[in-house]
Amino acid sequence: MTVTAPRPGEGAPTLGALTVGQLLRLCDVAGLAPADAEHYAAVLLTALGPVAERPLDLPPPTRTFLSDDHTPVEFSLAHLPGRPPALRVLLEPGCLEDDLAGNGRRGLAAVHELARAWNFSTAQLDALTDLFLPDDPHGPLALWIALELRAGGVPAVKVYLNPAASGPRHAAATVREALGRLGHRDAFAALPEADGYPFLALDLGDWDTPRAKVYLRHDDLTAARAGTLCRTVPGPSAEEIEEFLTLAGGFDGARDRLRVPLAGRPGLTCHAFTENRTGLPSGFTLHIPVRDYVRHDGDALARAASALRRYGMNPAALRRAMAALTSRRPEDGAGLIAYLALVHQQDRPARITTYLSAEAYEVRAPLVRMPAHAGVLSDMEMS
Repeated sequence: MTVTAPRPGEGAPTLGALTVGQLLRLCDVAGLAPADAEHYAAVLLTALGPVAERPLDLPPPTRTFLSDDHTPVEFSLAHLPGRPPALRVLLEPGCLEDDLAGNGRRGLAAVHELARAWNFSTAQLDALTDLFLPDDPHGPLALWIALELRAGGVPAVKVYLNPAASGPRHAAATVREALGRLGHRDAFAALPEADGYPFLALDLGDWDTPRAKVYLRHDDLTAARAGTLCRTVPGPSAEEIEEFLTLAGGFDGARDRLRVPLAGRPGLTCHAFTENRTGLPSGFTLHIPVRDYVRHDGDALARAASALRRYGMNPAALRRAMAALTSRRPEDGAGLIAYLALVHQQDRPARITTYLSAEAYEVRAPLVRMPAHAGVLSDMEMS
């Protein structure tokens, strides 16, 4: 299949045309061959289904929680030293359905379609559908699919599920039960305290070491508190975690940066389980919603570049990725870079992941002032 990619700034008549164009250009940033890029563009269109043909002059098909402007597609780059970043695309196949139950059924069907195409098992997911896809689910999501786009045309697949599907008060019990069914019976006890359980994710398909990942929400997170949240042994030091939150959260001007909280959108941690012998997670990730703590994407890019250089990675790929998504200046919006994440997995080098918005429907306006937690920088007018 040959897919024509619109260039940034030329406009795109449909959601599919816009996101396919973005995907093709991002594949070039990630060093994927043109044939693989064309194949993955076709996969994206197929996974999105009818919503791909929806004109962009219509409002978003649903108020999806996946992105701030309700685009049902998000991109991310996993950066490592000395190599192109790995490209991932996150999507919500059921976003055209009338209700959350239908959304989940469509998402599950899309996973099964991918499993047949790429010959992988969905047994672990199928064992959890009564927990996460009940007949009358609660929001804010049902099922998302993430594809890690690899050379050769066969991606690695992840699914994201909502632990609060039976109501927020049941979220912790749902996570505990799910981990038990997956063979991680001692895992829940290893998790740190949290203010919520936004996602449970499963690796499906071609993974060297498949993971079950639990995401935790931490309201008013401080650097000092973040430094206590890792349960991976060996894992990053408290000082390393504190440093990352301080940088990504924009605390450079704060006098007591360890104790000043992220007072807006909360930080998240992710705890990845790959074995059930110790009950401990083998991976830890700290996610910072950088878009809520910057004046504009120029600030977010500067913070991301600092983090990348800190870990020996070249920020040039991120700059190219931003240009692949939009022709607007970074200073003209706040949200193109949605999250910055520090990822540690046992026996692998640390990586930085940057989460990038498609901005199909809206660009968040830049802030006139920095968030108040940024100390003396909060009085700095936007130039």
